[in-house]
Order: sequence, then structure tokens, then C-alpha cells
Amino acid sequence: MVNTHFLILFLLLFRILQSPSPSVAASPSDHRYHIGEHLPFFVNTVGPFNNPSETYEYYDLPFCQPEPIVRKKESLGEVLKGDRLCNALYEFKFRENKIDETLCQKWINVDEVASFKEAINRDYYFQFYLDDLPFWGFIGKLEEDSWSPAGGGTKYYLFTHVQFDVLFNGDQVIEVNAFGDPNRAIDISNDVDVDVKFTYSVTWNATALHFENRMDRYSRTSLLPMYRQVHWFSFINSTIIILLLVGLLALVYTRQLKSDLKKFSNANEEDKEVGWKSIHADAFRHPPNSSLLFALVGIGTQLLILLFVLLFLGFIGTLYPYSCGGLLNYLVLLYALSTVFAGYSSASFYSQFVGNGWEKSVSLAAILYTGPVFVIASILNIIAISYGATTALPFGSIIVILVIFIVLAIPLLMFGGVVGYRFRIEFQGPSSAKRYPREIQQLAWYRRTPFQMFIGGLVPFSAIVLQLHQVYASMWGYKIYTLSSILFVTFITAIVIIAFVNIGLTYIQLSVEDHEWWWRSVLCGGSTAIFMFGYCIYFYVRSNMSGFLQLSFFFGYNACFCYAFFLIFASISFRVSLLFVRHIYHAVKRE
Repeated sequence: MVNTHFLILFLLLFRILQSPSPSVAASPSDHRYHIGEHLPFFVNTVGPFNNPSETYEYYDLPFCQPEPIVRKKESLGEVLKGDRLCNALYEFKFRENKIDETLCQKWINVDEVASFKEAINRDYYFQFYLDDLPFWGFIGKLEEDSWSPAGGGTKYYLFTHVQFDVLFNGDQVIEVNAFGDPNRAIDISNDVDVDVKFTYSVTWNATALHFENRMDRYSRTSLLPMYRQVHWFSFINSTIIILLLVGLLALVYTRQLKSDLKKFSNANEEDKEVGWKSIHADAFRHPPNSSLLFALVGIGTQLLILLFVLLFLGFIGTLYPYSCGGLLNYLVLLYALSTVFAGYSSASFYSQFVGNGWEKSVSLAAILYTGPVFVIASILNIIAISYGATTALPFGSIIVILVIFIVLAIPLLMFGGVVGYRFRIEFQGPSSAKRYPREIQQLAWYRRTPFQMFIGGLVPFSAIVLQLHQVYASMWGYKIYTLSSILFVTFITAIVIIAFVNIGLTYIQLSVEDHEWWWRSVLCGGSTAIFMFGYCIYFYVRSNMSGFLQLSFFFGYNACFCYAFFLIFASISFRVSLLFVRHIYHAVKRE
């Protein structure tokens, strides 16, 4: 029975995760201002444009700083995202224009000039927030001076004036943009001290766009209208072709299976014991490493349910596509809550096929995904700390995550294991297993595991590769994925394809009297994730990302991402293969 202290702690953790986020759209009843009223403004991060994971605090560069620097309280999701919001000297008053307002007069020494030159050379951009609206701009520009008598060279220009254009409708802010004025850029190519005057202007203009639609601009920039039409056409075309092929295969296998059942029922006793029927006593023999197998199925089931919930929340509009902080908040909380499904599935399968000892399988489920992710995240966090990047998690956030896992996730996992053991269903095979398993004959190369993994992974991958590119572009670029409905349908299509393909592969394996289908179904289903990771390598090579930090973050977190889909697809493949094997052997038993 859950005690009062546990409920209080759970509510406290939920409140921490759900603290206000600057990247979440405000409600229409808020964010109304009178003329001349101050607007909330924050500076966030700076970093190379081509390396989205390499971000630093805004004041790591020698910009004009307020005294003191006050950090905004952030949610766990924002911290995981890498946001570090602070106050600034910029001042915004509703509908009041400012022309050439002085931010500060600053003497920049040689070292600070060198840091600005390095930032301009790497194409640094900044991110600001005004009234919860994110916007971006560049800090300078790089030019090749090929016309000067001295023979040319690279010129570094620092933008000292920022032009803010703000749109409003009535008493609400609708849109904001920032531009560095190239006519007011100073040349910092020489390594000498420079006296710089930083200024800014704010221009207000009216717009007919309503407040509730002010986030549409972020969605419009992610996909051009023409490209979106082509995207829909390509998605529908590829989905129909692949589903027709899968339907054809399903029809062929169904006809073949009915033919086999008819042949076995009409044959004599010697002819009956051939093909997949001859291994009926071994098909349900306990698989090797049962604890690991059922732990894998359990964690795959948990991640499958978690992904369905996230896609559903995105589909109904609860998760905004431009709110990465909100997405990570939900991800952490829902992962902890969904561990109950991992415990239930692991214990239920283990108790059904093996018997006692389900605790080992549930314990493996606790670390099978969380363990590798924790190791990779720890290594990446050390790398980020060494670079001084904002993607490094503070100690307090690490403690919060550990508390959520220890206090919420692990008890729910064990609770699910107890429920799975108590309400298990005893499995009755078509016949008792023999003492020694039937010997498996030498198989041709195209009937072995590697080739079947290749087929089992390639076919589903071909159905999702188009959407996978969009997801990668959203995760590792500046596109905002807004077509949640397409992503949801694509995932359902992938599940259907994986189910039918792996049923066919399992049938082929049993037909050649190979009864070791348990692990092969897992590997064939999960092999789609191997193709996904291969595509992420291709995506990185084609991108402009560079540097060890970006390289490690890209492949580290993509490895976690693809490993999660390996577990999901492996769990689906195992479940449908088990249903198929049960069906055909119980059909034989009834005869």
C-alpha cells in the first residue's frame, strides 16, 4: 500500500518536472501588456550554427553584462535541453520604439578579441527569448578581402548594433526577430585592443496575426508548402507499395500454411513427421538465457507503450513541436511511470515458460536499457563539462533524475513484476518436450541468422527512411517536426511490416526443422535499428557538423535512440512470432 510520504514525494517530483517553460506557448488569457510596460526578456546560449549540441552560455563571450547576472529558474526538461536563461541589459517596453539605444561602452582586450574572432570563424549564433518567444541571430560575419592592394585576407566583423523588429496585435506580442546591422560592424581582424560601443534598436509594428497562431511561424519554417506536398505524396506512395507487398507475402504464407495443415492431416504417420510439424516437441523448449530474453521483451514493451503515449500526445496537440523542454519533461516522467509494464511483461513471460526465478529477469529489465544510457550519458556529460558547454548537466539535475529512478521507477518495476508473477497464465505446449533437443541440420547461407536479419531489417527500414530523415533533421538541425500524424501512421506501418515479415521468416525457419526461433525472432525484428544507425552515419557524413563534442553527442545519443528502437522492434517481432507458433501448433494439436 502506498504511504503518504511516497505520494507527497511523487507530487513534488511532478511539480519539478512541470515548472514553467519559456518555450511553451502561453495561454491567450496571459501575456497582455499596457503601453510602456516592461516585457520579460532573457538571453540564452551561443554556439556554432552547424553544431546544435555545442552550445555555451551567452556571457561566456565578452558581451555587455548586467550586474548581477540572474539565472531564470528552469524545469528539468530545459536543463536537459541545454537552456541557460539569464537577464540582460536589453530593455523592452511594450509598443515603445528605441533608436540607437546604448547597451554599454566596452574596452575589449586582445584575448577577448581572439574569442570573438574564433566565434565568428565558427559561425556562432545567439538565442534570445522575448515574452516566451525564441529568436536567433548571428554575432558577426566573415569576409574574404580579395580586392585590397595588400593582397587580400580574411576579415572578421563584429556586429555591435542589433535591430529588434517586434510585431504586436492589440496588447499582445506576436513575433520578434533580431538582425545584426552589417553597416555598424567593426573590423576586429587585427589582434589589438578595441573600444566598442554596443547599441540596439527596437521597432514595433502592428500585425493581423492572432496570438493563438503566433507559433505557426516556427512550423512554417520547418517545411516549405511545396515540399510538404511532395512529402505527403512520397509517404503515401511508399506506404501503399510496401503494404501491398506485405499483403501479398501474407497471402502466400497463409495459403502455404493451409496447404501444410491439409497435407499433414491426410498423410500417413511417417509423412506427418516432416517439416515444421516434426519439431513440435522442441518448438516451445525453454530458450537459452531466458532471463535476458524476457527482460529484453519487457523493456521493449515499456518503450513501445512510452512511444505510443508520446506520439498520441503530439497527435492531439498536448506536446508542442517547438517545446523540447516540455517533451523531455514528459519523457522523463513517463519513462519512470511506464517501468511497471517492463516488470509485468518480464515476470509474466518468465513465469509462464520457465517458472520460478522471475526476479532475475525483472532485475535485468531495470538495467538493460537504463544501464547503457547511463554510461553513455555520463561519458558525454564529462566531455561537455570539459568543453564548458551548456549540455553538461548540473549536479542538482543529476540528483533529481537519480531520485526519480530510485524512488519511482524501481518500485513500479518491482510492483509490475509481482503482478506479472501473480497473474501469470500457465502455458501448455502441444506436447511435452523431449529430454534432448532435436539436432538441427546444416542450413544454407540464405536460411541463417545474418541473412534473415538483413531481410528483416531492410524491408521495414525502407518504409520509414523518409520520416527518419525528417526526425534526424529535427533532432540535429533547426527544422521543427510538426507532422505528428505522419509520424504516427509511419510507426503503425512499420509495426505491421515487421510483424508480417518476421512471421514469414519464422515460418521459413520452422519449415527447415530449425526450432531455435526465440532469439532469431528478436534479432530479425530488432535489426531494423541497425539500418537506422547506419543511416545516422550517412546523415552525419552529409552534414556540416564537426568537432569532437558534436561527434560524440551525435553518435552517443543516436546509439541510445537506435538501441531503444532495437528493443521495441525486437519485442514486437517476438510477440507476433510467439502468437504465430502457438497458432500453428495448436491447430495441429486440434487435428
